[in-house]
Amino acid sequence: MLPQLHVISRVRSVNDKVYFAGFVLAAGLLLFVGRNLLQSSALLVWGLTFAGTTAVAVLGMSLYRLQAALRTSRHELARKEVELDFALEVQRALFPDQLPQGRGLELAAACVPARGISGDFYDVLQLPDGRLVFAIADISGKGVSAAILMASLQAMLRTSVEILRSPSKVCSKLNQHLYKVTEESRFATLFYGEWHPNERRLIYVNAGHGVPVLLPSGRGQRLDKGGFPLGIFASSEYQAGEVSLRPKDMLVLYSDGITEAATADGREFGVERLEAVVSAHQEQPVAEIEARVFEAVRSWSGQEPEDDMTLVIMRVTEAHGENV
Repeated sequence: MLPQLHVISRVRSVNDKVYFAGFVLAAGLLLFVGRNLLQSSALLVWGLTFAGTTAVAVLGMSLYRLQAALRTSRHELARKEVELDFALEVQRALFPDQLPQGRGLELAAACVPARGISGDFYDVLQLPDGRLVFAIADISGKGVSAAILMASLQAMLRTSVEILRSPSKVCSKLNQHLYKVTEESRFATLFYGEWHPNERRLIYVNAGHGVPVLLPSGRGQRLDKGGFPLGIFASSEYQAGEVSLRPKDMLVLYSDGITEAATADGREFGVERLEAVVSAHQEQPVAEIEARVFEAVRSWSGQEPEDDMTLVIMRVTEAHGENV
């Protein structure tokens, strides 16, 4: 129905232009032919008057329709803005209100959307058995569709970690879910981790996500065990990696909106600069380090972000254990 209405509207617009041009042309011809007869021919005067009046009427009708179309467009734009604002509020509610502290970790996290609604997400969950589960993901695409997939993936994550104790099984479950609900061209990269505070042990799966920065004792160590991004193959399997951390070690998780932020001539911020900023401020609270990273990225690119930027920083503390 909508395409038909669009065609009718275009036909009317074309007809208005044809009528208007025809009347103007006719009026011009009458003026040229009867330029010496205006005072002697009442019929010619009447014809010119009729043609001019009709042309003005057609022009007035076209202007009225244009104003009506503009009013409709403004109402539609206002409605979409309200819907986007509502979607943004809903999405903000999905991010953790407060990050759990203690359990041998100091945490900070933030997501800066590029276009109001983000396709990135992060989550941190404290489980009753003492594990601290965290994840960061980047959904392919942007806008509302990516945000919907983000919310769906996050909901499945929260359900799965309560049931499945294996990081590999959790990621397999997320992969199957995303494969079923998305098109072939859509996928998500994910870094999933489980922190065991009593042993200061991290078990993780990297499903095609950017390799985290690990400082200082783990400098150069690549946390890249895992598998394909989620949603590409229905039967993908995921291998879990494991690493022991020491007090003051920092793990920095990020989305590619940070490392791929580029200058006007195309030079990207890169992982090396991210690592350098974190190293330069490693004695400061993790929330301050996070602020310094975002400040450095904005300063480097000199413009509004073209992609969502998400950052999760965690530092191992001296104290650890269930009651910390």
